[in-house]
Amino acid sequence: MSARDLFHFAVVNALQKEDWIVTDDPLEIELEDVTLKIDLGAERLIAAEKAEEKIAVEVKSFASNSAVSDFHTALGQFLNYQIVLEENESERLLYLAVPVDAYETFFQSRLAQIAVQRHKLKLLVYDPIMEVLVKWTN
Repeated sequence: MSARDLFHFAVVNALQKEDWIVTDDPLEIELEDVTLKIDLGAERLIAAEKAEEKIAVEVKSFASNSAVSDFHTALGQFLNYQIVLEENESERLLYLAVPVDAYETFFQSRLAQIAVQRHKLKLLVYDPIMEVLVKWTN
């Protein structure tokens, strides 16, 4: 099993607080002979529509000394995961989970904002101490 991110369980708990059911930990996806593992797969019932909402979440802590390096890794993973999800589970939305402090600092930089917009990154901003979801961006 691949190593879990530092804040993996904080994100799991935060999702569960918002009535998400974690269905896969990790979510394995394949494209021909390549298997990838996204940190989490989750779903919840949308009561008004009587439909299911499905997401995949890649959790990142941005805890190293270089936010840029962390971002390079996260963006590369996100783009690869997006390709495979589009091929196999197109109904599932992919989110990059980032801690609120990284969102309020690095993700406000011009580089991050251009990359998020250009690559249509969906962000799930979480508070790792309170174990709550702070913001969803589309």
